[in-house]
Amino acid sequence: MRDKLRALIQQLRLHGMEDALDAEIERAEREAIAAPELLYRLLSQEASSRRERSLAYRITKARLPWQWSLDTFPFDRQPGVSKAQIQTLAGLDFLRRADNVLLIGKPGTGKTGLAIGLLREACINGYRSRFANAQVLLDELYASLADRTTTRLLAQLSRMKPLLIDELGYLTIKPEQANAFFRLMDQRYARVSTIITTNLDLSDWYGLFDNKPLVDALLDRLQHHCITIRIDGPSLRNPELGATPSEKPARRRTKA
Repeated sequence: MRDKLRALIQQLRLHGMEDALDAEIERAEREAIAAPELLYRLLSQEASSRRERSLAYRITKARLPWQWSLDTFPFDRQPGVSKAQIQTLAGLDFLRRADNVLLIGKPGTGKTGLAIGLLREACINGYRSRFANAQVLLDELYASLADRTTTRLLAQLSRMKPLLIDELGYLTIKPEQANAFFRLMDQRYARVSTIITTNLDLSDWYGLFDNKPLVDALLDRLQHHCITIRIDGPSLRNPELGATPSEKPARRRTKA
């Protein structure tokens, strides 16, 4: 009967249940566990396994460049960041409100580490998210114009919740890229949250995109529902301050 049960479980692709089958049956025989409890324990193992696989899939699809988490961020070495504010953001209410998060600060102050930590929290809690380097994203948008896949690409990116755009700074942006970027932000406006890290003040965006009407419209949408965090603190890459977030292992957290 155990072999028949295993074959059926394999046919149904219940991998978590399959892994736990022998141990749970042996425990049931040893402790005289009733059939309903045995079934419950096997189903619980399957549910846990599916959550783990789903989380791994979401993290892979998010394209996180580093396995950082908010647990690894050195708040004690960055006085320019409010730990309480970041912990509040980690509750992800901003995603439910479709608020944007804008992190502004000099290079090395921890903008990317915080943003990746928030993105990871979103993945843990079941959201489909994506990390995108700003230059790579702009190049991807530009390439889509050539093969006429821009509409499909924008549709895909507009579903990410949130979309993290990292290092929007001193880039060379073609007019076509600026227009495609605006289309992306317009489609996401008031629907889903976008996280942006930048070392430029918003007033400097006019020089970056070199199109005042477009920047006016872009900032109007970005700031309408936006949490702006300005990090005025030391560079965490300073060796005198100790290890950077990337040098500390991320502790894995699972959804309860």
